[in-house]
Amino acid sequence: MKFTLLIPVLNERESMEVVMPQFDTSLVDQVLFLDGGSTDGTVDYCREHGYEYYVQKEPGIRQAYTEALDLIRGDAVITISPDGNCRAQDLKPLIDEFTRGDYDMVIASRYFDGARSEDDDFITTFGNRLFTGTVNLLFGARYTDAMTIYRCYKKSLIYDLELNLDKWYAPFEKLFFTRLSWEPMLSARAAKRGLKIGETLGFEPARIAGERKLQIIRWGLGYYCQFIRDWLFWK
Repeated sequence: MKFTLLIPVLNERESMEVVMPQFDTSLVDQVLFLDGGSTDGTVDYCREHGYEYYVQKEPGIRQAYTEALDLIRGDAVITISPDGNCRAQDLKPLIDEFTRGDYDMVIASRYFDGARSEDDDFITTFGNRLFTGTVNLLFGARYTDAMTIYRCYKKSLIYDLELNLDKWYAPFEKLFFTRLSWEPMLSARAAKRGLKIGETLGFEPARIAGERKLQIIRWGLGYYCQFIRDWLFWK
């Protein structure tokens, strides 16, 4: 099995200069950056270090994923954030668990036994726990962290779970004036489909640089609507 490390970025050069040298990229077969229109030299950093990159046409993390699908050469995708929140030393255990257990998806959980998040505040901790609990309740799952970006999953899930179809996001994006990513829906639909899912420790350090791009209220409303709709209607 081949692995693609997929990294969405937007003005992340300062943190990338610290984070990327820590990652053992020999563990994967492809490293692909998805740039959302950076103006701080992020793309220059990719060029200087020989990384593959794609400059997306439409804003949003999901849009970056979808536009770059044909560029992903791996059988499995590993997504991380390069802002310092995803530890390099958690990559190998994530891949090892995925490979050893023949999983469909393995999540590097911020709330797994022994893990913790140094980037969470009261609101984000409450929100993550609430959404994870909702997914577990509605879809019979046992996640400790259904929301994080740090995860490894088979590329085929993108198509099997219809994560690439705009129709599953557009109504709520228009309603709440936002852009949604596909990790929460991936967690919910993988559980509803009864796929084999695992978790490893995913300690989350504080971000190194930049500002949070969270839209807590709008994202929260959008994801909750997705959960309810998929629980009632998606098969």
